Amino acid sequence: MSPDTMFDAPAEHAAETRFSRYGQELGADPEPGGVLDLCRILNVRYLRLTFTDILGQSKNVEVPASQFSKALEGEILFDGSSIQGFVRIEESDMLLKPDLKTFRVFPWGNPEARVARLICDVYNPDDTPFAGDPRLALKRVTSEAAELGFEMMAGVEAEFFLFHRNGQGEPTTITHDHGGYFDLTPVDLGERTRRMIINDLEAMGFEVEAGHHEVAPGQHEIDFKYADAMTTADNLNTFRFIVRNAAMAHDLHATFMPKPIFGQNGSGMHTHQSLFTPEGNVFYDPDGEYELADAMRFYIGGLKRHARAIAAITNPIVNSYKRLVPGYEAPVNVAWSRRNRSPLIRVPERRGAGTRVEFRMPDPACNPYLALAVQLAAGLDGLRNEIDPGPPVDTNVWRLSEEERRKYQMESLPANLKEAVDELAKDEVITAALGEHILDNFVEAKKKEWSEYIAQVTEWELDTYLATY
Repeated sequence: MSPDTMFDAPAEHAAETRFSRYGQELGADPEPGGVLDLCRILNVRYLRLTFTDILGQSKNVEVPASQFSKALEGEILFDGSSIQGFVRIEESDMLLKPDLKTFRVFPWGNPEARVARLICDVYNPDDTPFAGDPRLALKRVTSEAAELGFEMMAGVEAEFFLFHRNGQGEPTTITHDHGGYFDLTPVDLGERTRRMIINDLEAMGFEVEAGHHEVAPGQHEIDFKYADAMTTADNLNTFRFIVRNAAMAHDLHATFMPKPIFGQNGSGMHTHQSLFTPEGNVFYDPDGEYELADAMRFYIGGLKRHARAIAAITNPIVNSYKRLVPGYEAPVNVAWSRRNRSPLIRVPERRGAGTRVEFRMPDPACNPYLALAVQLAAGLDGLRNEIDPGPPVDTNVWRLSEEERRKYQMESLPANLKEAVDELAKDEVITAALGEHILDNFVEAKKKEWSEYIAQVTEWELDTYLATY
């Protein structure tokens, strides 16, 4: 079926949506038997067991129906030595333990041989948790928050670009439109792809709030409802897969690279976060200054204190730092504000249950599990140690002089990946959140990436120096 036919077949797609949501069929705490029964009812023929490596790349092992029982019991082995940063060749076997709440049926393909997926935790062959699993790292930090009585709620705004492919099917940086922020068809030629993405996300159980064209040509954003930290991280991984699949169906390439085009805005992943107890949002205090609780101020203080180390995780590639420059709506300085969008941290105007922090540094190339883990760890450190964030900077940070920045004791974010990784290695709170295995392998990979990058001879160097020297 062509992309256009799929787009123009709402009735068929609605049927797929109905089948792919498990909701009442499995309940909130599913058992392997319930999932197995649903697989039979929905004609599921293949099951993808998905997980991520340390750098955030999605991986999967697909099993046929004959192996479903083993898969649902967490008995499927895979070769961990082939996965970035996992284990050495002499200790290669790893187990995949599925989180049954993540069962979804993909909303495409043959109805008589459907494909479903489960998101998995990675375990050692002796049934102990694997120290290099990013999902388990987030579980550790959310457990620390739970011990203090808190649950992190998070929502992300993951921007992306849609580009044409060339005659060989390879991606280009030729944009499919010349649209800008909130533009419409015919200027916005990504509308059909966005609608397919939204249809497929809803079929996978997402509550999509909005989709629109972003500032740069070919740049888009689709917002989905916030949730607890783990669900949000899982959803972001699913979101990236769905976006890439829909783009490919329309002969486009979707990229979450932060800054693919010089001179245009890059793609961010602004992360909204708050802490809840059974009594409600602990960031809100109707009697506090600006109606903000001390807990929120301390949380912001933690984010500020650890921001330079967090950057290595939330902005994890060389290209990330091409986005974090003045003039393109991305943060450059470590500051917080009650309203304006130029500092690192913004507090949106909404109060009550919607009181939250917006952390504007992350980009969508990050590993979502690690990114949320380190942000939460920093915020919890702020709470434990009552870190004062200082006064809000309610002016345009980009226009402040150096003297004014010193007045606000305003640090700059790392200028490049090397600087960020060096900051990460020095920060005991953030390194503890990652754990030794993830930290060592992440730092090793990033040092190699930086070494390869600085050894390159770029077109800019040739254009600037070749004829002059």
